[in-house]
Amino acid sequence: MSEKIVSLPLDDERVRDLQAGDRVLLNGIMYTGRDEAHLYLCRMLDKGEPLPVDLKGAVIYYVGPCPAKPGQAIGSAGPTTSGRMDAYAPRLMEIGLKGMIGKGMRSAAVIESMKKNTCVYFAATGGAGALLSQSVKEAEVVAFPELGAEAIYRLRVENFPCTVINDCRGRDLYKEGRSKYEIKE
Repeated sequence: MSEKIVSLPLDDERVRDLQAGDRVLLNGIMYTGRDEAHLYLCRMLDKGEPLPVDLKGAVIYYVGPCPAKPGQAIGSAGPTTSGRMDAYAPRLMEIGLKGMIGKGMRSAAVIESMKKNTCVYFAATGGAGALLSQSVKEAEVVAFPELGAEAIYRLRVENFPCTVINDCRGRDLYKEGRSKYEIKE
């Protein structure tokens, strides 16, 4: 495990360099997206419509940020539970999504898709939305404004702290951590 500074967007080589347990500081452009935005994107794909954002190499942060106070780019921006996006994530990875940020475990299907599509899952610290928002230097709604906080935002981040939970080889930091404390009979 190590701490790495990572520039966004991601490519396969950089994703392969990340391992479960790595502490990471992300720099560059990422997008936000929660349940409704993911549903909208997948419906657009079903209809053969172009997406409002290019997901090739992109990272999606599972967050519905609070409104910004004067002088801030964004309000509190803590991660939401990632499992709610599990039904949609494999589809987005197939078209080039390379990273996801949230909290909580991912399904076996998502982890398999990460291995197949060379993708990584990061966790951001839940309950630390005000601190995480300090890494957001610019925020702009770029799709689905009718969804309010669940709209897709384009974020420019500097030193956004997170941890690799699932790497592209299928390692799972949550399972590895838990196994250290299991009672073996």
